[in-house]
Amino acid sequence: MDTVLPDISTTEHSPSLSALEWVGMQGIDLPIMLAEPGYRRTLHARADAQVDLPARHVKGIHMSRLYRELDHLADPHNLTPHALRGVLDAMVASHRDCDTRGARVRLSFDLLARRPALVTAGMMGWKSYPVEVRASVRDGRHQLHIQVKVAYSSTCPCSAALARQLVEQAFLTAFGNQDSIDPDRVAAWLRQNATVATPHSQRSEARVQATLPPDAQTWDLFALIDTIKDALGTPVQTAVKRADEQAFAALNGQNLMFVEDAARRIQAALRGRFAHVRTHVCHMESLHPHDAVAWAREQNHDAQ
Repeated sequence: MDTVLPDISTTEHSPSLSALEWVGMQGIDLPIMLAEPGYRRTLHARADAQVDLPARHVKGIHMSRLYRELDHLADPHNLTPHALRGVLDAMVASHRDCDTRGARVRLSFDLLARRPALVTAGMMGWKSYPVEVRASVRDGRHQLHIQVKVAYSSTCPCSAALARQLVEQAFLTAFGNQDSIDPDRVAAWLRQNATVATPHSQRSEARVQATLPPDAQTWDLFALIDTIKDALGTPVQTAVKRADEQAFAALNGQNLMFVEDAARRIQAALRGRFAHVRTHVCHMESLHPHDAVAWAREQNHDAQ
């Protein structure tokens, strides 16, 4: 005869009769198959899954039910908005005995992509983009949010102006008393002295959140990432040769930006393409031991 195992969560009542906003698990390892247009790859994700617990007398939810439903998002199934909506609905349905009306899932993973070198033909390298997908349902209404992080290089406009002034002063010291200068002598001087002062640059990071339509069919992660990259102009590189490093230096020199410039560029580039965009940029200073940061969000939603 099979032994009936005790289930305290259903046979005992909570000694403190109070509802709980969210109950569940976090940090669950999950292999996901991400399928976007032109992209299909298995990635390692960390998942959080919770439901609400409005039933004051219920001692505990059924954690294993959440775990089993979450497994429907695992490889070989494609991780799509439709699949995630289905899992959320199933999580709520599995806890009807707890009067559950809402569920939420958060997935965090690194999106791996091949990126070409700037100028060297045929050379490519791997770049990872940290991604977070958050989805929820409440009384049958779904919400979908995505967040990506994009690393880039930023060169300070103020520092560049100060450096140019020093180069100018050094040039006048060398040639200021001459009525005419041979171009070859100027070129030789520049080769030796153009870096008498250089502007400071730093690795920087943009973290951008956006809301997807409740009925979205794709995540549009690459569309979001590439729009951010193009707006900033100087994304960090993977595989480089000297020609690519020189091209990157030229991009930085022609693309000076404060942290405020970066935030505004991103917001402007995404306007009309994604909803409820929120941007946080961080320039990890090489001049200071602290960072420069800026936040922005879609202005037409501020009053809502």
